[in-house]
Amino acid sequence: MAVTGKRYWGVLTPQPAAQLVTYAKQAEAWGMEGLWGIQLPGPAFLPLATAAAGTERLKLGTGVALAFTRSPLETAMSALDLDLISGGRMVLGVGPSVQFVNEQWHGVPYDKPLKRLREAVTLIRLILDKGHTGELGMWEGTYYQVDLSSLNFIPRPVRRHIPLYLPALFTGAVRLAAEIADGLVGHPLWSLQWIREQVMPTLNTGLQQARKAREAFELNLWTYVAVNPDRRQALADARGTVARYASISQYEKYFAAHGFGDAARGAASAAQQHDHSTMLSAIPDNMVEKFAIVGMPDEVRSKLAAVWEVADSVTVMAPTNFLTPEQIRTYQQAMATTDYQ
Repeated sequence: MAVTGKRYWGVLTPQPAAQLVTYAKQAEAWGMEGLWGIQLPGPAFLPLATAAAGTERLKLGTGVALAFTRSPLETAMSALDLDLISGGRMVLGVGPSVQFVNEQWHGVPYDKPLKRLREAVTLIRLILDKGHTGELGMWEGTYYQVDLSSLNFIPRPVRRHIPLYLPALFTGAVRLAAEIADGLVGHPLWSLQWIREQVMPTLNTGLQQARKAREAFELNLWTYVAVNPDRRQALADARGTVARYASISQYEKYFAAHGFGDAARGAASAAQQHDHSTMLSAIPDNMVEKFAIVGMPDEVRSKLAAVWEVADSVTVMAPTNFLTPEQIRTYQQAMATTDYQ
């Protein structure tokens, strides 16, 4: 995988330590910018801490840690610990995820997620920047009320500022990221149309209002990539990942904005019935191509070039849903052996 001159990120999943470190070392040797750990469903910090022990340059980010399922103090301390372990390579991505993950899996409230996220991030940043000073005391917000006056034993951080990124699907979260974060983690099913027509105008306006320079803000765009000499097979194998996202009711209006509302509703209905065959058949080929990059290496390179026209860095992932571990490894290997220049 040749990535010279471009800042590519990959995704790190939980696995035995030896395998995890081997993969992280390989990513570093390829020249990748960093690896993201994803909280689905376990915390992202553990694989990243393991990877830190076997690497020297690779950035290690949470993409993303759930904001509402742990306290702001625990999130901040996990970030500070990982930054210490890695020698200052941590990027803290933190976000709300979707409603059912919070309410059904974790049993925590999800009301007004952007307002709650703003407050959580404010407190997390306060602890990251000043937790070691002994200056903190009572802090009261709408969702969090804490007394940090006895929190006077945190060691001095490795560096003055840990980058904090927020994720987004809709423009409200893009605006929030522009205002209070150092970067934006793009949703992996953002279409190029959505990025150009919705994300970039909102981001640029938000940065101007926050009086931030565009070059001081990181836009990391994620995309699913299925490299396969058999294009129809690539479409079929990426379909399950698109179908899984389409089945989330909270995303229906996003797909509807692209003209795929009926398909999303069909996938959601089939998912509720655990009818995977109907769920997959609800997703037409042009919907797969809209939200994922599929095809032969030359086609993939061409489509990625369009993403790079707006991205500062890009995260590439193989499709996973409804595929066997062997199929997933095949796509990961195909990505690894593709020259992206």
